[in-house]
Amino acid sequence: QVQLVESGGGLVQAGDSLRLSCVASGRKFSNYAMGWFRQPPGKEREWVGAISWSGSNTFYADSVQGRFTISRDNDKNTAYLHMTSLKPEDTAVYYCAADRDNHKVVITGGKGPYDHWGQGTQVTVSS
Repeated sequence: QVQLVESGGGLVQAGDSLRLSCVASGRKFSNYAMGWFRQPPGKEREWVGAISWSGSNTFYADSVQGRFTISRDNDKNTAYLHMTSLKPEDTAVYYCAADRDNHKVVITGGKGPYDHWGQGTQVTVSS
């Protein structure tokens, strides 16, 4: 099965930008649609966005639309979450997820569910 490792989290100030990476190994990366989720402190995990296996379709939660961009480089087995205009409410552990059923991901607007998950990376946005 595919293994996912996120990186790029850290402590930033409101208004800053940050790019998270999710490196996949174990299976052909281009066979997987990718999703990003986050879990704010004390709250449930929430969906952030997703990208189809070719990158031709992207989906975003309303809360991040226009600020976050999801992309992928299939040659590098990596998905990215580029976050701009960060707000304190973006503070969370961010997770990437993968699923081979690209059709399922697309018809659910990117929400999945997903079969494979990374361990998460912490993003903290100070005011």
